Amino acid sequence: MRFAFFLLIVFTGGTSSDKVCSYLDVLDHLNLTKDKDAFKATRPVLDYTHPTVVELDIILYSILAVSWNNERISWDPAQFCGISQIAIPRDALWKPDLFIYEMIQKDDSPVNPYMLVSSDGIVSSEEDMKVVSTCKMDVHKFPFDTQRCNISIGSAIHHADELRLLPSSNSSRATQFSREVLKTQGEWEFLQLSVSSANFTFNNREWEQLVYTFTMRRRPLLHVINFLLPILFFLILDLASYFIADHRGEKLGFKVTVLLAISVLLLILNDILPSMSNKTPLIATYCIVIFAMMLLSLLETITVTYLIEKDSAYQEKLQLRDDWEDQKEKVQTEDCTTEEKRQSCCSCICKVPAGRKQHELLPVAEEVNSSTQSGDSHVLLLILEELKKLQKTVHVHLNCRVQGRSSVLWAARINRAFFIFYITVVSLFLLLIFIEWHT
Repeated sequence: MRFAFFLLIVFTGGTSSDKVCSYLDVLDHLNLTKDKDAFKATRPVLDYTHPTVVELDIILYSILAVSWNNERISWDPAQFCGISQIAIPRDALWKPDLFIYEMIQKDDSPVNPYMLVSSDGIVSSEEDMKVVSTCKMDVHKFPFDTQRCNISIGSAIHHADELRLLPSSNSSRATQFSREVLKTQGEWEFLQLSVSSANFTFNNREWEQLVYTFTMRRRPLLHVINFLLPILFFLILDLASYFIADHRGEKLGFKVTVLLAISVLLLILNDILPSMSNKTPLIATYCIVIFAMMLLSLLETITVTYLIEKDSAYQEKLQLRDDWEDQKEKVQTEDCTTEEKRQSCCSCICKVPAGRKQHELLPVAEEVNSSTQSGDSHVLLLILEELKKLQKTVHVHLNCRVQGRSSVLWAARINRAFFIFYITVVSLFLLLIFIEWHT
């Protein structure tokens, strides 16, 4: 037991001979615990003509990493037990005044309160940033569009001779890191992150900035299912309505219902379509052309219905005329029956009595024969007149029927021609617009 305790004393004594270091010793060596205001008041260079090189690294939906060299800070890690890096509060040292040109909303992300300082004077700062920026979007091919947005980072007061901005990672490495960190992409699919430097002159000074370009592609499946396909289905229904009978009112009502459904979808398009584009979006052209074709189809149906109703009116007029002619013929038949009865009575009165002589009755017989001949000619004239009237009536009836049937024939021709025109125009338009969407 004592032997173990002795060993313990010896072991403890051995460690007590080593030097014990702390982070505070490094801060005391750098005078950051006493006069730290001098380290954050001005740009950390020993010669004001030396530029401060600031390296930037941006990862999409992740961290903005910034590092620069502070010439006033350095120490030998061997004198401080091998401490080569310490974390200090962010307000203890100077930081570059970097800002994002396109940012339109204040960042409300939690701030990292510390920075890392290396023994060679390299200061590194990493912070999460939520960037709400402006972006010039081209929605001409919505929802099959690809957008490129820029994030430009520069200094507010330090020009290019004082502050140099360099990217820490190249475009391929930044793209790889962003794809690894990016967990959820939502409506957009991340494609590429490229970085480039740009200089511009303002107030006779040259300013430097780093431009990060994000390339993203929209995922179109949701918009295709919720918008494009329903409009295409309504177009197919409008084409199928040509097989509905024209003499009924269901076809006209069906087309009006389909047109109203397209109008509702156009109102939905107004809500989902971005209004920041110099060109007319193809999806708007797609909807307008289909709406115009359906409207033209509705007008064609109204025209065909009018022609068919015109034929029906002729048929009703012809039926009324036929009824009137039948009633007139019935009245004439009754008159002819009465005339025949009267003539038969007259012939009975003109018979020769048995007690008279032949020579006394001869003048009477001659009168009867002459009257009979005149009656026959009169009957023939009446028959001729009736035939002329009948011929005229038949001619009028035929003209009415031909005129009525011509309306139906014109309606059938218009319907057939417009159906062929409709299918041709719609097929060519859909082919062209889908080719334009995918080129």
